[in-house]
Amino acid sequence: MGRGKVELKRIENPTSRQVTFSKRKNGLLKKAFELSILCEAEVALLVFSPSGKAYQFASHDMDRTITRYRNEIGLYESNSQGFRTMEVWRNEIEDLQRTVNTLEAKHKHLAGEDLALLGMKELKQLERQLRMGVERVRSKKRRIISDHINLLKRKHRALQEEKIHLQKRVSISKHIWQAPTSPCLSRKKLTAKARPKYWYFTASFDHDYGYYGWLF
Repeated sequence: MGRGKVELKRIENPTSRQVTFSKRKNGLLKKAFELSILCEAEVALLVFSPSGKAYQFASHDMDRTITRYRNEIGLYESNSQGFRTMEVWRNEIEDLQRTVNTLEAKHKHLAGEDLALLGMKELKQLERQLRMGVERVRSKKRRIISDHINLLKRKHRALQEEKIHLQKRVSISKHIWQAPTSPCLSRKKLTAKARPKYWYFTASFDHDYGYYGWLF
């Protein structure tokens, strides 16, 4: 029984795509060599991998064969610079498109999509990447929560210190305004004869209020 017809489409799995490229590239180079030997044909073959690496085979001089091809299709030396520029841009666009496709495929795999073509090795690698990503996310969350808790603790200590400071100021105020006065020394009840010649002033010093005191 012969082999069934293989549907030609892009291989989504990067590993399988690289393996297929390596096998078919070697087969293509071998066929080009056999064609040049068996039929005495002038063969020039250029292959660029998805990563941009070049592979070539030439039965004769590569530059001579390319020049002959250009002359054959009407691309003379005067247009060679423009032709090379167009080729460079086209290759750049193709490389970028392949990169975009590869990144989109990886993104889908990380989201749990398009996993049908992945083998056991690729699935284990994907699982390991997801596990490492989840651990990094959790580590970042723990660090943010720890920083927030430390900030709340600092605010709590600052509030406690402010509370103690205010209580101290209130206590000093009460001590000043509620200090007892002896009836015999009251200025209203002292007669001119009994009024002392000198009044005495007692003062104290506080870091918050400065000097304070009372007269008697």
